[in-house]
Amino acid sequence: MDLILEGLITAIKLLWALDPEVLGITWLSLKVSGIATLISVGLGVSTGMIVALTRFPGKKFVVSIVNTGMGLPPVVVGLFVTVFLWRNGPLGFLDILYTPTAIIIAQSVIATPIVMGISIAALQNLPNKLRLQILSLGATRMQMVLMLVREARLPLMAAVMAGFGGVISEVGASIMVGGNIKGYSRVLTTATVMETGKGEFAVAFALSIILLFLVFLVNYIFTLIQQRERPR
Repeated sequence: MDLILEGLITAIKLLWALDPEVLGITWLSLKVSGIATLISVGLGVSTGMIVALTRFPGKKFVVSIVNTGMGLPPVVVGLFVTVFLWRNGPLGFLDILYTPTAIIIAQSVIATPIVMGISIAALQNLPNKLRLQILSLGATRMQMVLMLVREARLPLMAAVMAGFGGVISEVGASIMVGGNIKGYSRVLTTATVMETGKGEFAVAFALSIILLFLVFLVNYIFTLIQQRERPR
C-alpha cells in the first residue's frame, strides 16, 4: 500500500514538474497508439463491412479466423513483425525496426482483428430486411452502406474504443519491435516494465497511473461521443 501511495505522489510530482522525459513518453504512447487505432479502424471497419454484407463460400471460416485474431498474443505479433522487418527479412530494406513506425505496424496488426470482429458482429446484428428496405427507397448501394454504418454507429464506436484499449496497454510487441530506446521508442508500457525490472517501483507505479489516466481520458471522450449518439 505504501508503494502505491508513493507511486501516486511520484506521478503527481512528475506531471506537476512537467518532466520532459515523462511527457515525451506519454506523447509518444498517445501518438503511436492513436495512429495504429486509425489504421485499424480504416482497415477493420471497411473489411468488416465487406465480410458482413456479402455472401461467399467459406464466410463462417473467415469470420472464425477474424475472431481468433481478436485474441492474438502481442508477443506472437511482435515476433512476426520483427522477422519481417529484420535486416535479412522481406521488409528489411525499409530499415524501420526499433523505431516508432515499427511499433505502429505491430499495434495495427493487433488492433485490426479486434475492430474487424466487432464491426462484423455489429453489422450482422442489423435486421436482415433493412438493406432491402433502404434499396427499395431508391438508395444506391453506397448510400445503403453508409446508412447501415449509421445504424450500427454505437457498436462501431465500441470497436474503436476496444482497438485503442488493446494497443495502448500492449507491451510485448512494443518492446520487441521498438527496442525500448530512451528518448526515441520508449512508451509508457515498456518504460513501466523497465522501471519494475530496475526495482524502481515508485516510478513504475507513477507511469502506470499516468497510463491509466490517459486511457480513461481517451475512452471518456469516446464514451461522450457514443452516448450522445444513443437513440432516444
